[in-house]
Amino acid sequence: MPSVLSLEDVSVVRDGNTILDSVNWTIEPDERWVVLGPNGAGKTTLLQIAAAAMHPTSGHATVLGESLGHSDLAELKPRLGFASSALARRIPRTESVLDVVMTAAYAVTGRWNEEYEAIDERRAHRVLNEWNLDHLSERTFGNLSDGEQKRVQIARSVMTDPEILLLDEPAASLDLGGREELLQLLGGYASDPRSPAIVMVTHHVEEIPLGFGNALLLKDGAVSAQGKIGEVVTSDRLSETFGIDVDLSEERGRYTARARQATVEAASD
Repeated sequence: MPSVLSLEDVSVVRDGNTILDSVNWTIEPDERWVVLGPNGAGKTTLLQIAAAAMHPTSGHATVLGESLGHSDLAELKPRLGFASSALARRIPRTESVLDVVMTAAYAVTGRWNEEYEAIDERRAHRVLNEWNLDHLSERTFGNLSDGEQKRVQIARSVMTDPEILLLDEPAASLDLGGREELLQLLGGYASDPRSPAIVMVTHHVEEIPLGFGNALLLKDGAVSAQGKIGEVVTSDRLSETFGIDVDLSEERGRYTARARQATVEAASD
């Protein structure tokens, strides 16, 4: 089975600034990747390339077998699932939760004059149920909590049975309860072999769900490490990537990172 994403020496330069620098990365259909790095590392730009929303300045990017710059993106994009805060801002606050999810079938963010079949509505209800949202189907998007809005975005992104799911900081701004509910659902989804390839961008190791087996670290637009999560998400590699000495702990598949405390020796009398 071909790779769902292949980047070969991909760089992105804007206004003379290098945002991505010679990135090489391949994702297989059964892989779940977390992308970590500090602010300004190029994580969101990398995800936009993967979502076929941006072309590289140089290098070669292939998404679901289609070469960016040489393919019909209108046919490619329905095969991609994408959730981000930028996309959420385009969703009308008065749109019902059911319609927010169902309009993914037409790749629009507000229901207008599209015609939906009964199978579309059944599919939307099933997806909402899977993400613990079916009881909110008639509520308006703008009246949901942050955690509920995040889950609605993900439900929308999987509505069309995508071949790759791309999540840009899905747990950002959530309180402890909302974060943990979302991560439990994401962990269950990632652990299901029927789920598509998944890429999740985050700043925090605490937001890595169970079921993610690979990690990529970005620093200043370049890949500082990539591979199996246990070999990449380590104290030494995180310290180098984030520029601060980090102590990392892991318990039952979940991670915690803290700045390393300097040892202070008491002065002798």
